[in-house]
Amino acid sequence: MTTVYDFKATTLQGKDVGLADYRGQVLLIVNTASKCGFTPQYEGLEKLYEELHPKGLTILGFPSNQFGQQEPGGADEIGQFCQVNYGVSFPMFAKIDVNGAQAHPLYKFLTHEKRGILGTANIKWNFTKFLIDRSGNVVARYGSLTKPEQIKPAIEKLL
Repeated sequence: MTTVYDFKATTLQGKDVGLADYRGQVLLIVNTASKCGFTPQYEGLEKLYEELHPKGLTILGFPSNQFGQQEPGGADEIGQFCQVNYGVSFPMFAKIDVNGAQAHPLYKFLTHEKRGILGTANIKWNFTKFLIDRSGNVVARYGSLTKPEQIKPAIEKLL
């Protein structure tokens, strides 16, 4: 059986990381963008991370430019934006595609495991969130309208 631990991704700093490095943690995987109406969710994500990381939560951010060209910058610009504007301290990865033929393999897996509204696989917009249990299984998918604080009870059940 495949889990998120079977995938690798590149950080904003250009380092290849196996998601197996996060084995045993609850993960919240989010596709992000710096120039989106949902961008202020970074604040809620960081708050969740600061509060629940000591208990075993890790948030992984994956910038994508696929929705309205709302993540046009390069890795340095994205990292600086997240740090300066929202104090993001959780791991951020290099910009990827989350839909289509060039979608990152992790996102192909996530969207296959947990479909969206009406059974659609494609990510509809920025800040779609996938909740992963400590065994690397995808347990829930939340759309852009779901704020990070609304997911807190589900995260706490997995911790």
